[in-house]
Amino acid sequence: MRRYLVVAHQTLTSPELLEAMQTKVAEQETAFHVVVPATHGGASATWTEGEARAEAQRHLDEATDRMAAEGLTVTGEVGCDSPVDAADDVLQRDGADAYAGIIMSTLPHTVSKWLKVDAPSRLQRRTTLPVEHLIGHPAEVRA
Repeated sequence: MRRYLVVAHQTLTSPELLEAMQTKVAEQETAFHVVVPATHGGASATWTEGEARAEAQRHLDEATDRMAAEGLTVTGEVGCDSPVDAADDVLQRDGADAYAGIIMSTLPHTVSKWLKVDAPSRLQRRTTLPVEHLIGHPAEVRA
């Protein structure tokens, strides 16, 4: 069974990400490991690392429940605040050969903090695995 690393936060339950995952499963039996960077997504000017991790864990729990309900095989974890470093940490721990590729899901260009720092390209430069970038449009965009 092949395995993909999924890097997402606010777009974890977007139709685009779920469709991409279902497409992988339709092609070949596939499992997914989701890493949710503990980035601050709220409108508040002050926040703590603990609050950011708790928010990321809530998103992860919501998403893995929904993905499992859709028949997907999913594990997950909360990573550090940088999406590139969070993915890199998983690849260092598990070994890049544990994954067939990486799916990075971001918000649209106009609002994505990850795209402002060129996260998909930066991640691609750190690995030989294929990095698939997709734009997710969650029903409710969290600030």
